[in-house]
Amino acid sequence: MKFSDGQWMTRKEYQIISPVEVHDTYTTDHSLTLFGPPKPITNRSGELDTPLIEVKLSSPIKDVIRVQIFHHKGKKQVGPHFAINTDPELAVHIEANKQEASLTSGSLRVSIRRDQPWHLQFDYEGRKLTSSGFKNIGYVISENATTYVRDQLDLGVGEYVYGLGERFTSFVKNGQSVDIWNRDGGTNSEQSYKNIPFYITNKGYGVFVNHPENVSFEVASEKVSKVQFSVEGESLDYFLIGGANLKEVLGNYTTLTGKPALPPAWTFGLWLTTSFTTNYDESTVTSFIDGMAERELPLHVFHFDCFWMREFHWCDFEWDTRIFPEPEKMLQRLKNKGLKICVWINPYIAQRSPMFSEGMEAGYLLKRPNGDVWQWDMWQPGMGIVDFTNPAACEWYAEKLRRLVDMGVDSFKTDFGERIPTDVVYHDGSDPIKMHNYYTQLYNEVVFHVLEEKLGKGEAALFARSATAGGQQFPVHWGGDCTATYESMAESLRGGLSLGLSGFGFWSHDIGGFESTSSADLYKRWAAFGLLSSHSRLHGSRSYRVPWMYDDEAVDVLRFFTKLKSTLMPYIFQTAVDASKLGLPLMRAMVLEFANDPTCDYLDRQYMIGDSLLVAPIFDESGIVSYYLPAGTWTHFLTGKRVEGNRWFKEHHDYLSIPLWVRANTLLAVGTVEEKPDYDYTAHREFHLFELEDGQLATSRVYHPTTKAESILTVARRGNVLLVEASGDAALSDHAWSIVLRGVSSTPVVENGTVATHAFGVRITADDAGAAVRITTC
Repeated sequence: MKFSDGQWMTRKEYQIISPVEVHDTYTTDHSLTLFGPPKPITNRSGELDTPLIEVKLSSPIKDVIRVQIFHHKGKKQVGPHFAINTDPELAVHIEANKQEASLTSGSLRVSIRRDQPWHLQFDYEGRKLTSSGFKNIGYVISENATTYVRDQLDLGVGEYVYGLGERFTSFVKNGQSVDIWNRDGGTNSEQSYKNIPFYITNKGYGVFVNHPENVSFEVASEKVSKVQFSVEGESLDYFLIGGANLKEVLGNYTTLTGKPALPPAWTFGLWLTTSFTTNYDESTVTSFIDGMAERELPLHVFHFDCFWMREFHWCDFEWDTRIFPEPEKMLQRLKNKGLKICVWINPYIAQRSPMFSEGMEAGYLLKRPNGDVWQWDMWQPGMGIVDFTNPAACEWYAEKLRRLVDMGVDSFKTDFGERIPTDVVYHDGSDPIKMHNYYTQLYNEVVFHVLEEKLGKGEAALFARSATAGGQQFPVHWGGDCTATYESMAESLRGGLSLGLSGFGFWSHDIGGFESTSSADLYKRWAAFGLLSSHSRLHGSRSYRVPWMYDDEAVDVLRFFTKLKSTLMPYIFQTAVDASKLGLPLMRAMVLEFANDPTCDYLDRQYMIGDSLLVAPIFDESGIVSYYLPAGTWTHFLTGKRVEGNRWFKEHHDYLSIPLWVRANTLLAVGTVEEKPDYDYTAHREFHLFELEDGQLATSRVYHPTTKAESILTVARRGNVLLVEASGDAALSDHAWSIVLRGVSSTPVVENGTVATHAFGVRITADDAGAAVRITTC
């Protein structure tokens, strides 16, 4: 929302009141409050008939400062509210004297001069991050008496903004107007399924606006050197988040709003679905599953989309027995083939569903202000919407899902949750404007907790489309309705990278595109991208997505990349554990790993898996791809080719190849199982050591997929000596393991601790009893 008219004027429909100086301060042990009048107070008469802007500064956790701006504090604060984690033991340092007032949390400091015009500045370890200067804070009154509160934070030269949820627009958000309002708009517009009022910049800080309702961002679009954010009402609440680097900023943000849960290892395998409006029954499903097995295509999850239920009955959570006459037996037959099962659900209840009458009579559905059940005919005729603010409605909905889990369902695709009306009344009195975005949090939380309850903690996983801040706690999320084009493939990746920079750890997309049917060429390129993503699903709208529907080569391509992902699972799962502990995305924008390389500021057609693997999908039917490698020595994982980075590459790849590069000084755990993703990584792996430089060390952590027991292997290089040390919960000596040196011409060989004489000397400090420890060449 724009309020200004050029540099000097305000739009005629608005009046803006801003603090111009600090008149007074108030301190407690935990907060500093500033009182700012909109004019200099030179005498007592100036203290009359004037508004006063109150700015309260505090800190919930280290390196995070909360800014609360108030005009009238008496407005009733109706929920919902984001869940904010705090550290009750945190000590902040507050100073207030005649010249300056400041609050320091960890290395983050906010300060304001009392003897100068209003200028609130944020510094990290003495380095300026941003500031809210003269007349940047504003209380806005519109000509129709609607009020807003805004702030404007400075952007420096060369400073770029990222995040704000899963946005399919340009990766760098500078120049964009963004409304935080969930919509079901596909992947080719400015609308988003997952709107997150959090942004991060390449200058090393983030801003989280603590409002679940619509937050309007003007990112260098109204004032080109500022980010403005505004909300309707009498107050504005936001957090300025610091850190030593972008990773720490994301870590602090997810400490504040919740870390991503760790999905079970089986979810990283290949998912296949019925697609949406295709015709299918058990015979069709079985033919697809058997067809995958016959072609040696590892498949781990089968998903039943909407029509597992009868038409016009969505959702009643009852199998359509005309098509699936014995669902429990069918599910058992599929599970006997080694598959996990996912089914589609949403929170909308069609009038024909028996659940509609149940929900209406019990008061479980959203109501209009006059007491009627809110209904419309979009999606399902006469549908109502579950009111998840009603604990009884949550239990009613959850019980339907428990019965499905008892049948054999392992996961739910939690579709929809964006088109939530605002002309409704909630059971708990929630503000319907705030609930529009927040509704998805309650919806996904109920479903996720059912899976945790029934399957055990660590075994729950969704396939969710909508989200708000904090939604990262209920993975996995997928990118919505993309189209079968290269352009849509690229926009999907932009959305995923933006979501990753908004605190979400795990993300997926529909391989081959959802709408329409891709060419065989696009399907094969998208398969490579999809299997080198966090989670991998074949799904479409009006056509099937099994590879033989395209051509025989598509079968080979899908097999190759599915097996490749399985062998990379020890490393991928390690990165997933990092995501859950540190709040980092598994698929990382280049700027997150290479914040000091200005070329990486813009890159949105390539990404890192964790901190070691670089992937550059191919977005052109010519098979030609252009990508950038940052400085250092890089080794192509598939071919072993070595190149020096800090430059661009342009090359052709066939369908069984993709730019997949490994960073120098990497010890990469690689598995030996190709058929499934959830094998024992501690028993089936070798360690590939890439370009370990003198004086450097490389560490690999391998986690058991079920127990999460950790094995750690560290290799250090000191001249011509490699020092190898094993530690952790799961001793490496329990199984045979090996180190494969990549890019070393002369190689030591060790068998059971015996060192052969070569150019390198080797000292082994691992327990070799019962284990064949060897170092071999690649």
